[in-house]
Amino acid sequence: MRAKAKNEMKLVIPSNSANESFARTAVAAFMAQLDPTIEEMTDIKTAVSEAVTNCIVHAYRDTIGNIWIEARIYDDGRFCVSVKDKGCGIPDIAKAREPLFTTGGSERAGLGFAVMESFTDRLRVRSAVGKGTTVTMEKRVAQRYRHDG
Repeated sequence: MRAKAKNEMKLVIPSNSANESFARTAVAAFMAQLDPTIEEMTDIKTAVSEAVTNCIVHAYRDTIGNIWIEARIYDDGRFCVSVKDKGCGIPDIAKAREPLFTTGGSERAGLGFAVMESFTDRLRVRSAVGKGTTVTMEKRVAQRYRHDG
């Protein structure tokens, strides 16, 4: 059975490159409730930046579409964030997750999923061609918060 989130937020933004910074900052502000270390906060900000950039560069390519971001905080210190698009989808997720693989041309490094994986404790990617992609990342924040009661 899935644990009920202690708190959650939802955000919908257009896939303009200017919104990448906003998404990263909004998620970090929400995560601040867990009193994360600077390193934990930076890890999530970096992972969210990569996920949102993937939506902008790959999912919607030469068009603008919506990006849905959901973040949840759990009592056990887990922080989960999902970044979803309804873009072109990924034909081969395993190939897309290989370091240096990119469909974005020579100016792209192909390290997005590798970066997301290295900065989070768990990374899940679901995708369907022509329907979009959902990237879900989980980070356990050090247990520094107080228990009520």
